[in-house]
Amino acid sequence: MLPENKTVALFVTCLVDAMRPNIGFAAIKLLSDIGADVIVPDGQTCCGQPALNSGALDDARKVARTLIDAFVGYDYVVTPSGSCAGTVVAHYPELFKDDKKYKPLAENLAKRTHELTTFLTDIGGWNKNDVSYNGDCAYHDSCSGLREMGIKEQPRKLLQNVSGLNLKELAEAGTCCGFGGLFSVKLGEVSTAIVDKKSDDIIATKADTLLGGDLGCLINMAGRLSRRGENIKVYHVAEVLAGMANVAPIGGGEK
Repeated sequence: MLPENKTVALFVTCLVDAMRPNIGFAAIKLLSDIGADVIVPDGQTCCGQPALNSGALDDARKVARTLIDAFVGYDYVVTPSGSCAGTVVAHYPELFKDDKKYKPLAENLAKRTHELTTFLTDIGGWNKNDVSYNGDCAYHDSCSGLREMGIKEQPRKLLQNVSGLNLKELAEAGTCCGFGGLFSVKLGEVSTAIVDKKSDDIIATKADTLLGGDLGCLINMAGRLSRRGENIKVYHVAEVLAGMANVAPIGGGEK
């Protein structure tokens, strides 16, 4: 369980807020399960990842300052996104290295920020055994989460506690899905070729469900699988762990 008297703030992320609030509610439930009294700061915004990835560093800093200010004072900041966590942890200190005011604030936030599954395993000790999901599930390791945050074994460890769930490993679980934020917009044909290869890998497992920890990646893969006529349900790992995969899958389709 979480150490007593520690404050936990949820960084919801833009995509979760706008496209899939169920992930945010699932994250709150999971954090509550380990004893957290979760706070969702009103002032939080985008982390600035799209601007940062596009090289618009001044715009990225402008957005990031608002996020930094929103999360001052909390012991832990937790987000259900490896890429957003990676932006804060891996890139904020460099982004503000020449800003006397925000450099220490950025470094401090980076130290307090955790991706959800990592926080649940490494700090919270989540081990509930009353959750079930009947299905063969493939798991996609998103690029930023895997390479910037070292997220690989944590979600798999958590999924071991879910009864009825059979995890089927992708041959290339850590290969990019082709999303990459604005990359998929600017280089659509390249992105499509990459997600087609990823789709082939998913289909080869004969899994009926695809799980992952980054909504952008999941939306991208769900869309391509749907356009290829595949009836594979797509959920964020938090939705399954919280017992909240009882809504329409990402991208629509039957539950």
